[in-house]
Amino acid sequence: MALLGTAALAMWWEVDAPMRSEFEHWHTHEHFAERLGVPGFLRASRWTRADGGPGIFVMYELADHGVLHSSAYLAHLNAPTPWSTRMMPAHRNMVRSQCRVLESHGVGTARLALTLRLSPAHGREAEWLAALRARVETLPSQPGLAGAHLLRHEAPPIGPTEEQKMRGQTDRVADGVLVVLAYEAEPLQALSDGELSDASLRSIGAAAVAERGLYALSCSATPQDMR
Repeated sequence: MALLGTAALAMWWEVDAPMRSEFEHWHTHEHFAERLGVPGFLRASRWTRADGGPGIFVMYELADHGVLHSSAYLAHLNAPTPWSTRMMPAHRNMVRSQCRVLESHGVGTARLALTLRLSPAHGREAEWLAALRARVETLPSQPGLAGAHLLRHEAPPIGPTEEQKMRGQTDRVADGVLVVLAYEAEPLQALSDGELSDASLRSIGAAAVAERGLYALSCSATPQDMR
């Protein structure tokens, strides 16, 4: 399995330009270190919109789904640092999916990431999952691509946290998450326009429209990097 562990936390949000430099400084030097100090957090990766827009994509790779409701993790979520308290309101339009890893092939990080947030059409979940699993297994061997990972949201048994309250909004959730990693942009765009287009995904049982974005790697770290 390419991703480290059997669970992942996948998140998308926007940060406005005036806060962007401070956000990346905080996220790299305080937030990564804090999260990777929690037992079970195995790797943290952050990508920014490849077109220079305000979008952020972050994925934390976890030992197992139980990490998402562990006492060590909840302690940080409910007692944010002063710097985190300052930064939380800058997280706009948050989508936060606490996932099990269903399929993972190829590498876990690469220069470019195509993310799709998608769901099955009514009555076609089994067909949808089977087809996505098959595609994820073969994608990393295509020229220009490096890895593909299929995640499925499963909410842990916890209530709203202090960090969520500070963002001043209700976090959205992505039901299914597909992450394709690449070292070349053109094959990734061709994949988004072709094999992973909305029309192609509908043909295998997906609901009407997938939310998609192309991101460039900003920073990636493991607990060992923070020591």
